[in-house]
Amino acid sequence: MTAPATFSFVSPADAARAAELRRVKALATLVLAGTLALFVTAKLLLPMHPAFGFVAAFAEAATIGGLADWYAVVALFRRPLGLPIPHTAIIQGNQHRIADKLGKFIEAHFLQAAPVEAKLRQVDFGSFIADWLRDRKRSTDLARFTLRLLPEALSAAETSDLMTFITRRVTAQLQGIDLAPLAAGTLRAFVKEGRHQGLLDDILRAVHQSLTQAETMAMVREKIRDELPTLLKLYRADKFLVKRIVASVTTFFEEVQNDAKHPFRGESDRMVLSFVDRLGSDPAYAGRIDGLKRDLLARPELADLARNVWSNTRSFIERSASGETQVLQQLLARMFAEAGEALAGDSELRAEINKGLVAVFGSFIADQKSGVSTFIADQVKAWDMGQLISLIEINIGRDLQYIRFNGSLIGGLAGLALYTAEVVLRWL
Repeated sequence: MTAPATFSFVSPADAARAAELRRVKALATLVLAGTLALFVTAKLLLPMHPAFGFVAAFAEAATIGGLADWYAVVALFRRPLGLPIPHTAIIQGNQHRIADKLGKFIEAHFLQAAPVEAKLRQVDFGSFIADWLRDRKRSTDLARFTLRLLPEALSAAETSDLMTFITRRVTAQLQGIDLAPLAAGTLRAFVKEGRHQGLLDDILRAVHQSLTQAETMAMVREKIRDELPTLLKLYRADKFLVKRIVASVTTFFEEVQNDAKHPFRGESDRMVLSFVDRLGSDPAYAGRIDGLKRDLLARPELADLARNVWSNTRSFIERSASGETQVLQQLLARMFAEAGEALAGDSELRAEINKGLVAVFGSFIADQKSGVSTFIADQVKAWDMGQLISLIEINIGRDLQYIRFNGSLIGGLAGLALYTAEVVLRWL
């Protein structure tokens, strides 16, 4: 069984309203007692003068009207004088029916799709999120809160099968990537932007530096010497040939580097583009690249690298969460603040956020409105009706007591009018 809900009336405002209610009740009771005393007095004095008949008629009807309205007000909340009179204590006796009707009323009139959507559209969620994120203290608090959650989330991911699932999914996605068209497209863009020319210059410069080194020249000279006839070796033709070769290569490299339209550059462009075309269309190239990809993904060093990266990342996050370093917290706080600034300046994005949240909240409320109706009904059914009635009386009881004043006045006037009509009819 659900424990009845309780209400507290200890606030100064409740105490003041309760005192005012007691005062008005006492005044209404005094009016009722006064009309009754006036009726008795007027009846006793009626033999002395006929005018007391009018007073008695007014007082009698006022007393009856006051009693009737007292009964009506009391019967709304409890049984008059504690008597088991039918159709009294109306609120208490109909608690469950009132609860069900209240829940259905709220569901039918407050949670319908049209009014809910209209109300949600009045809220600028995007601006609220932007202003919230732009506040430096809030973005810092959000970053700190996020950091506190991250270590636990990482631990949960490690102890569950989530990491295994993610690893398998990532590996499967990488295995499914066709690298040949991707590499061809990347190289084609590289050539189109002219960035390969800088690479060509770097290659020519590196080859030239390698050729002009003493060790390289000695190696080339020795190779030429082995191929020359014995007669030419006597005249040291190998040294002459090496110098000529190096001089020619140097001149060629300088010409290429200094001339942006050198034929060699055009030839290199055609060669690179031809390679790119074959890379994107030749199955043999695609097969070799795919095999290289599989071999790379199967390497144990790659798994060790991934584990080391994960371990270092987790260690860094844990140190950041413990306050040992503030780098990540400051980065997150700055990122949140910048996101708020960007959102504040992007009206289209804010409109999309508002539209999306209206749809989400509207759908959620539509799905849950029957549950809200049931929840409200169950809460009302669980209320302590004695305390609830006290709460209602404290807040509207003063106005209800004025019904008793009005009942006495209207009843008295009606009685006076009827008595006057009776007297007039007698005279006629």
